[in-house]
Amino acid sequence: MVVMKVVARRPVSRARQIVLTASEWRGLETIAYSRTAAYQLVVRARIVLDAGDGHSNNAIAARRGVVVDTVRLWRGRYADHGLGGLIDRPRSGRPPRFTPLQRTQVKALACGLPAETGVPLSRWSSSDLAAEAVKSGIAESISSSTIRRILSGAALEPWQFQSWIFIRDPDFAAKAALVLDLYHRIWEGQPLAEDEYVISSDEKTSIQARCRCHPSLPPGLSRMMRVNHEYDRRGALSYLAAYDVARARVTGHCAAETGIAPFMALVENVMTSEPYA
Repeated sequence: MVVMKVVARRPVSRARQIVLTASEWRGLETIAYSRTAAYQLVVRARIVLDAGDGHSNNAIAARRGVVVDTVRLWRGRYADHGLGGLIDRPRSGRPPRFTPLQRTQVKALACGLPAETGVPLSRWSSSDLAAEAVKSGIAESISSSTIRRILSGAALEPWQFQSWIFIRDPDFAAKAALVLDLYHRIWEGQPLAEDEYVISSDEKTSIQARCRCHPSLPPGLSRMMRVNHEYDRRGALSYLAAYDVARARVTGHCAAETGIAPFMALVENVMTSEPYA
């Protein structure tokens, strides 16, 4: 009697074939030799380039200092998804600690004035908001850094402020309407004719010619550029200009001083030039 023993062999896994076009090759080389790309992405691009050259997985692992499984992973990812396969897939990560409702309540708190909650402050800081969020029951505990992250997503910075002044003139709307209508070439409800123009004039004073007392020093090793703050005044001029609102034309001149005389010189200059003459 003859006894035959049959041994089943495991199938040998073959490396995925990588065939690169000229454009794919250039794109991978750009990443592989980049000085700003992430190191992991650079290594993955070099793995694919080696695979495109026909190297085996073991040879690529030895060349790039990684394990064979890493080569097999990114070689397969590129074969299936192209260049996008070299990017890490999104991970679930740690679940958010604060609910969307709590985040919204923090934003609403930051948009209100501290006096509305009885806090004796002129404006909120991140630490004050964190303390008030706990006090008002929004969260059991929350840090000031978390407050900043929540508010930065909505571009809120309550610790910054900007001053303004209320308009006190009761006739401001009527007076402003005349000027705004002229900017649209309208006077008393009627459009201006082609030979009628709207010109605005103004002056910029204290245009000084100045020279540094000492030359600036160029930057050096671990040293910023140095500029001396002292300077010599070499005279001052005023620039008077007339601006054609609709045609975006500027007519101007410099004068040694301000007053009615240089202003009338500007008017004369405008009224004697085309198309206003």
